Amino acid sequence: MLPEARVTQPVTEAEATQLAREVFGVEADARALPGEYDDNFHLTAKDGRGYVLKVMHAGRERSFVDMQCRALQHLASRAPHLAVPRVCPAPNGAAFQNVLVADGSERLAWLLTFLPGTVLADVKPHEPELLEGLGRLLGEMDAALQDFSHPSVERELKWDLTRAAWIRDYLHHIRDASRRKLVEQFFSLYEAEVVPALTHLRRSVIYGDANDHNVLVSAPWPQPRRVAGVIDFGDMHYGLIVSELAIASAYVILGKKNPLQAGSAVAAGYHKAFPLEEAELAVLFPLIAMRLAVSVVNSAHRKTLIPDDPYVTVSEAPAWDALERLAQIHPRFAHYCFRSACGMPPVPQSEDFRRWLAVKAKTAAPILDVDVRTAPCRVFDLSVGSAYFGSDSRDADASAFTDKIFGDMKRDGVRVGVGRYDEPRPFYTSSLFSAGGNPTDERRTIHLGLDLFVEPGTRLYAPLEGVVHTVANNTVPLDYGPVVILRHAIGDNQEFFSLYGHLSKDTLSELKVGQRIAQGQQFARVGTTLENGGWPPHVHFQIILDLLECGADFLGVAYASERAVWTSLSPDPNLLLGIPSERFPAKEPDASETLAQRKALLGKNLSISYHRPLKIVRGSMQYLYDDTGRAYLDVYNNVPLVGHSHPRVVRAAQEQLAVLNTNTRYLHDNVNRYAQRLTRYMPEPLRICYFVNSGSEANELALRLARAHTRQEGIVVLEHAYHGHTNTLIDISPYKFNGPGGGGRKPWVHVAPIADDYRGLYRRGDADAGKKYARHVAEILSRLRAEGRSAAAYIAETLPSVAGQIVFPPGYLAEVYRHVRSAGGVCIADEVQVGFGRLGTHFWGFETQGVVPDIVVLGKPIGNGFPLAAVITTTEIAASFDNGMEFFSTFGGNSVAAAAGLAVLDVLEEERLQENALRVGNYLIARLRELQEDHALIGDVRGSGLFLGVDFVRDLTTREPAPDEASYIVNRLRDSGILTGTDGPHHNVIKLRPPLVFSQADADLLVSTLHSILEEDAARPPR
Repeated sequence: MLPEARVTQPVTEAEATQLAREVFGVEADARALPGEYDDNFHLTAKDGRGYVLKVMHAGRERSFVDMQCRALQHLASRAPHLAVPRVCPAPNGAAFQNVLVADGSERLAWLLTFLPGTVLADVKPHEPELLEGLGRLLGEMDAALQDFSHPSVERELKWDLTRAAWIRDYLHHIRDASRRKLVEQFFSLYEAEVVPALTHLRRSVIYGDANDHNVLVSAPWPQPRRVAGVIDFGDMHYGLIVSELAIASAYVILGKKNPLQAGSAVAAGYHKAFPLEEAELAVLFPLIAMRLAVSVVNSAHRKTLIPDDPYVTVSEAPAWDALERLAQIHPRFAHYCFRSACGMPPVPQSEDFRRWLAVKAKTAAPILDVDVRTAPCRVFDLSVGSAYFGSDSRDADASAFTDKIFGDMKRDGVRVGVGRYDEPRPFYTSSLFSAGGNPTDERRTIHLGLDLFVEPGTRLYAPLEGVVHTVANNTVPLDYGPVVILRHAIGDNQEFFSLYGHLSKDTLSELKVGQRIAQGQQFARVGTTLENGGWPPHVHFQIILDLLECGADFLGVAYASERAVWTSLSPDPNLLLGIPSERFPAKEPDASETLAQRKALLGKNLSISYHRPLKIVRGSMQYLYDDTGRAYLDVYNNVPLVGHSHPRVVRAAQEQLAVLNTNTRYLHDNVNRYAQRLTRYMPEPLRICYFVNSGSEANELALRLARAHTRQEGIVVLEHAYHGHTNTLIDISPYKFNGPGGGGRKPWVHVAPIADDYRGLYRRGDADAGKKYARHVAEILSRLRAEGRSAAAYIAETLPSVAGQIVFPPGYLAEVYRHVRSAGGVCIADEVQVGFGRLGTHFWGFETQGVVPDIVVLGKPIGNGFPLAAVITTTEIAASFDNGMEFFSTFGGNSVAAAAGLAVLDVLEEERLQENALRVGNYLIARLRELQEDHALIGDVRGSGLFLGVDFVRDLTTREPAPDEASYIVNRLRDSGILTGTDGPHHNVIKLRPPLVFSQADADLLVSTLHSILEEDAARPPR
């Protein structure tokens, strides 16, 4: 079947404008659209309506055009909701007309409504919901075409996958031998799997050309994006129904690292609209590959005819890449994935097998000398969220792991320990378990077997009769150590496998492939720690329904995104072992269940981050881990100052908690040590400490101190400020009292403009900006004095965070403090967000302005997550507060909190984290400003050390905030494994406040990921 080639000259845009006017009565400007054979034009009429004029190439049959017109009319009748073009008849009522064009040829022309949108090829990313929407549209369209017929649908079309064998005669046009072999591989798969099934696969009229240039997607805003329609019905034909899905999938997998994930999303949508049969799902993978094979062969041939035609090779490079990725996937695994996406058991025989095994287990032989069905054993929780390893789980020392496991077994008086099946584990850290090169890429974490921890040398017995299928010393890539796989028969023509890993090397010399093993026969022994990659002695026992030709390389740990498929392939081994279910802890709720429970049990206005909420169960230094073990680089949480679950801080709190934790009415040296140590970082005269439990409690206390000292009530605050969640702090936080649910400003609260030199009243470059902003505070104080009043205090974050990571212009606080003190007020520095060296250049934010406050408030990072906060003030102010009313905080500064606070200071000093904040922060600022030069969405990069803000704007001149885009970027970063958040009055500033152990490599990962997201069309201004 020789591919076609253009033999006529293209129609010009001027001709198209003339044809639209003379033939269809439409006054419009024409713009050429790409096409392989025919000439297509986008018409924009004088009234603003859009059309597509199609001028077919010479020789196109009338019946071919008639078929398309009638099909579109059929869809308009049967499924009017579908986003497909509508036929616009000529004034004489004809759907298409004969026209004469400039080259003297007679052509057929017809007019359609124009569907607005962006072609899928130009849209990034292809979210699963978008791809599912494409599948749903195609399914609904094919369902509506079930009763459509036309003589021309029976046609010899090179894209018809029932006729794809034509490429056999054109394979020689692929010059590269390795690529030609790749196509031959998939051609053989097509002949083996598809051709024999052709007679019993469903057929109908299908659209047949859902390529990424024919699928339209809605504009980036509003989110989420949706499929806006499909165009170009020129490849409609009577063919396999499942070909529709195969063709669409072949295009959506282009450029995807995980082609099955993308194809499965389309299949899920299609199946919901037009259910697929098992026979169709069984051939979907070879049909997808064959569609790509047809494409690359067609390109190879057409290059010999039209070497310089870019349309011919538009998809060639990504098609080759996709074929190479598909070649790494076993066809049956793909089949199982597609079944899973369609809501079916991934492995067809899995449910029957479970029932069979449940019966067989009753007479199965014990796998150990100890029968785990009756003997006591210890079930270990080795999951990501388990406290078993504490804060060091990812880097647990092998010998310590062994000592802990066997020490606990000895203490419990058991000979067998059990590691659970289908458990997400944190300690598969080798790059061999990762989907990519970044620490935030998905890792294989889901354990597919049961671990039986026993003494090395323990004998293993076959639970069922079998035959030795594989004997290997598997140290690469899966680190099972010596492994044996037995094959077991189910009746005459079915089989399954049992895998035993981490065995003694002696096993390898004692067994031969094909050797029969009787039920209850000893066939192996458990290896030592040295024999199995450092793991504690145990046997990894796994059941496998389909080895997928992997042999000893069959996975024992799976990706969470493929969990349903792999657990169907490897069902629970305890179905055979029979350990009583009551010995296993209850299964933890998954993220969706936890979210539902939270909504039912907690207040509705308790916010959750991200469109796709995360269930976080572990933290370690600059990383957080969800319940599947996925790592997220934390560039958001400034609470874990020295790193999540820093072992030094954890140990200090644990050790003190084991000795004493009581209220603060008793004497204890820890709080004295901590106060003495903390005030060393403060300038004179800040020497008196009050300890409480939270930043809100500390700010509340700071206001009490100020009012007691000045005997005034009024408080001066800044626009957009937030200082805490108590009633009084809500009253002094414009971010809250001017926001949703707020009650407005109280008479005793006085709001000054925030000294924002990017978006505020006075901008950078004005040397007097700081003084000018401070003058507004002076005017407030002057007005109060004229009214016979005064202010107790001026309170401000020294670098406002909620207001958008603001850096005050030079001299601002010095002038403000001068004005406030002249009016008899005190100056409160809220250092909750930026203290303790985060800024790199200085330990405290107030130092950057060269001032000394009267009261300093500390919180959040002070205890690295342990409830601790502090107020530090002068002896004079403390004396005023000592007015007879007792101050008491039950747990403020208790012995455990003080121990944690001391450990934080130790780590800051010993690991030189302030220096790290300066070095890495300067590097990150430089990288972000380089990014700013390439992306107009970035209006400003500001901050110091590891307290940074990226201000997103829709217009660099007007600085119009871009909150939707900022939210989009934050959620896309989350999907990429990086956690950030938005702040600022317009929620358009992405705040970057990672733990101070954040590294230069982390900064590179953040910037490169952000760059990729900014290349997506939803992140490009203007809207």
